[in-house]
Amino acid sequence: MQVCRVLRNSLWLAAALCLYAQDTPTPAVNIADIPRMPPRGGPTDYQAHARVGQLIIGAEFMRHAVPTPQGEFSTEDYVVVETGFFGNPGQKAQLNVKDFSIRINGKKAVPSDPFGMVLSNLKDPNWQPPEAPKPKTGGLSTSGDGSNPGDPPPPPPKMPLPLVHVMQVRVERAALPEGERTLPEAGLLFFPCRTLSDKIKSVELIYSGPAGRATLTLNP
Repeated sequence: MQVCRVLRNSLWLAAALCLYAQDTPTPAVNIADIPRMPPRGGPTDYQAHARVGQLIIGAEFMRHAVPTPQGEFSTEDYVVVETGFFGNPGQKAQLNVKDFSIRINGKKAVPSDPFGMVLSNLKDPNWQPPEAPKPKTGGLSTSGDGSNPGDPPPPPPKMPLPLVHVMQVRVERAALPEGERTLPEAGLLFFPCRTLSDKIKSVELIYSGPAGRATLTLNP
């Protein structure tokens, strides 16, 4: 599955580069070189941690930020939890995003979504759109800037597709890997939530999986 995913991303990026090479500077990227989310030094390095059977889960609430080893992005439609999984040396654990849900402000718990659901909503706060061209002068304009009074405003510029793809692959690599994994392991969980960060007063991460069940109270 990992090989298919890398091939898919490589083909996607190659097509994007062909389409945008003439108009857009394209970053050099080797998908295999993009690092995955590393676990922290231990479970106590997270906001909260809990033992579930022989598994120890660490978690930290990131609000609407999406941290990756190569930069931080954001999303308005999701909140993010960075997780770490620890155990005895060489221990393995079955990891699945479906084992997690989140309860915010005491409301009904919401299950985690696969990382692919958040990709279309990502934003890079460090990307600056190019300066809009100056309006032409003359014509029938009466406003003095070359535009007609009834014209709608121009649409906001969009991030070039190759840059969007690089951002998406970085988030994919930072997401929680699934299946049987050798500990320690780490990754991001994504939960649908449009509540503004300053309106979030309480957060509970709920795990219910092969190791048992636990609730971690996180700092909002």
